[in-house]
Amino acid sequence: MKETTERIASSASFADTKPHYEILDGLRGAAALMVVWYHVFEGFAFAQSTGIDTFNHGHLGVDFFFMLSGFVISYAYDDRWQAHAGKRLTLGNFFKRRLIRLHPMIIIGALIGMTTFLIQGGVHWDGTETPIQWVIVALLMGMLLLPAYPGAGYDVRGNGEMYSLNGPSWSLFFEYLGNIMYALFIRRLPNKALACLVAISGALWAWFAIGNVSGYDMLGVGWTLEGNNFLGGLLRMTFPFTLGMLIARNFKPVRVPGIFWISIAVLFALFSVPYIPADLCSCAEGISLNSAYELACIVLVFPLIVWLAASGNMAGKVSHKVCKFLGDLSYPLYIVHYPVMYLFYSWLIENKLYTLGETWPVVILVFAVNITLAYTCLKLWDEPVRRWLTKKVK
Repeated sequence: MKETTERIASSASFADTKPHYEILDGLRGAAALMVVWYHVFEGFAFAQSTGIDTFNHGHLGVDFFFMLSGFVISYAYDDRWQAHAGKRLTLGNFFKRRLIRLHPMIIIGALIGMTTFLIQGGVHWDGTETPIQWVIVALLMGMLLLPAYPGAGYDVRGNGEMYSLNGPSWSLFFEYLGNIMYALFIRRLPNKALACLVAISGALWAWFAIGNVSGYDMLGVGWTLEGNNFLGGLLRMTFPFTLGMLIARNFKPVRVPGIFWISIAVLFALFSVPYIPADLCSCAEGISLNSAYELACIVLVFPLIVWLAASGNMAGKVSHKVCKFLGDLSYPLYIVHYPVMYLFYSWLIENKLYTLGETWPVVILVFAVNITLAYTCLKLWDEPVRRWLTKKVK
């Protein structure tokens, strides 16, 4: 694939030698900020035991991450499995590279999650005390990315989360599955076979989502092993991941000036659309219109954003710096922000505060703490550990 766009070797690239698409990195960071914003309103809904009524679709940032991941994995590795200059990527080397890239932040995220859980008092949401030995087990399981089943002793918050010390780790669990499937067989598929896999996984995902198999009336599945969530999470990852791969393999640049800022505005607008009730249309009985809208975002809009953003160049020093900062911050912010949100949720429940108007100073503080914490983890933990590991495995 021709490298027709300006790219930078950001701090995200240690184990990978190819430069990154700068705008895609920046969009990943912008989407991570939108996920944090979504979780703010999730907190208001959680405190009231109601549905989310603002920024309803922000959880789709995760689906956008999966599509970006498929695109970048295909771009970065597809041509490395063949011998080149006497070198060929092996399964062992691929998995080492991915572990180095992803796992240090998983470990620190679990540690931060345990810390905030103990600050909260180390209790379930219903107020019952959690024995410290189960907290330690939850920490070890989280660091190893081994999920909890609902009702397990190490489900220390009692919410049925796969990772109760750091909920968003569920998406890294499925990201790892996607990487494994890619290395073992998806990478071997020719374009037509890959397109068939995209179509089949998309059809299954549409059946699951629009048919409301999960009962959630939304695509926010996969965070627990309860019910159909494992199947939903697997489909939720597989479709956008393989679609991202297909885009990368057939990519030809189409330039649109200002695509970075345009893409951010489009994503924010899509995520801000109000909840779409099932009874909006009398002919839609048994169909989740809300899920249908979210699926349309993934099928129609996200691929266009990825394609155009990969085609673009950053113009101007300010935009370049913003894009690089967001790209560097994206993964650390996503993986460490939720332990802080747990504290925020606990505070909301205790003080019976349910709106942004009542809590905006604290919300600003939550964002500031999360961004500072993520950047600190990036510079003092993630980058040094990855540098050290990269030297060790060479």
